[in-house]
Amino acid sequence: MSTSSFDADSTLGALLIGTLVSFALFGVTTTQVYIYYRRFPQDSFAMKALVASVWCGESAHAICVAAALYKMLITNYGHPERLLVLPNSFLASTFFGSLVTFGVQTFFAYRIYALSKNLWLPYVWLIPCLCWALSLFRFIPPNIILFAYGHQPAPQFLGRFGPLFDAIWAASAANDLLIAGTLVVLLYGRRNAGLQLTVAMVDKLIAWTIETGVVTSIASIIMLVVFITLPSTFVWLAIFVTIPRLFANSLLASLNSRAALRHDNSHEFEFSIPKSPARLIGRNTSQTNQSHAVEHDRPDEHHEQPR
Repeated sequence: MSTSSFDADSTLGALLIGTLVSFALFGVTTTQVYIYYRRFPQDSFAMKALVASVWCGESAHAICVAAALYKMLITNYGHPERLLVLPNSFLASTFFGSLVTFGVQTFFAYRIYALSKNLWLPYVWLIPCLCWALSLFRFIPPNIILFAYGHQPAPQFLGRFGPLFDAIWAASAANDLLIAGTLVVLLYGRRNAGLQLTVAMVDKLIAWTIETGVVTSIASIIMLVVFITLPSTFVWLAIFVTIPRLFANSLLASLNSRAALRHDNSHEFEFSIPKSPARLIGRNTSQTNQSHAVEHDRPDEHHEQPR
């Protein structure tokens, strides 16, 4: 990459914008983690550990991306030829980002297993197994290749491993669509067997599942398209550093949405049943006492009136 052919807008500028967006989403992630621990202290230790590990992975990813951006913008200032080799901190950020993505996809795959294990459908267990396999395919091969050959110049590295990364990111997008689609089908099956209040709750779960699953899938597809069409720019890297934030926020939004569902459900229940049994008993008791008092104060008609 010579100085005359160097385009700062499509390389460092794009990466800077992607990093800023990634940091903004990291703030959203931190806020959602705080909300989670405040609202759900009764959750299991495994769930709390998952949320803590996701936030720690996001923090490490943000630190590594910031260190890589500093080296590319400040340390290597005036040397565009050095941009052909990504810094070690950026390679480390790919590990933490893929670790977060793997944890979130594994969680949603387990949710598929938990929803489908009581349905007794033939071969339904193959879907979560396929999701776990695709998650491992996205996590293990890229990290091995990047740590082994990531110090090569970008044209040589992409010419050697570009098709493999195309397949990895395509598999990741397909995995997100498979998870979202399966969850929607399973929730819709439970919707038909529920009560009216349960149906409204399941409808909201279906809508949120579609939204979170489609966002991560669209981001992966866009990054894949940009990586194929514009491999000499850093536009795909700008999208790449934001994808772990989307996965983390989709997990936390799924967990924190339970509070909104409970609030809406109790609100609907309150308006659908205006009088609770306790209030009905209290009202009947008060009415009975009032009737007894009236009868007590009323003169007995069977007694003779005094002359």
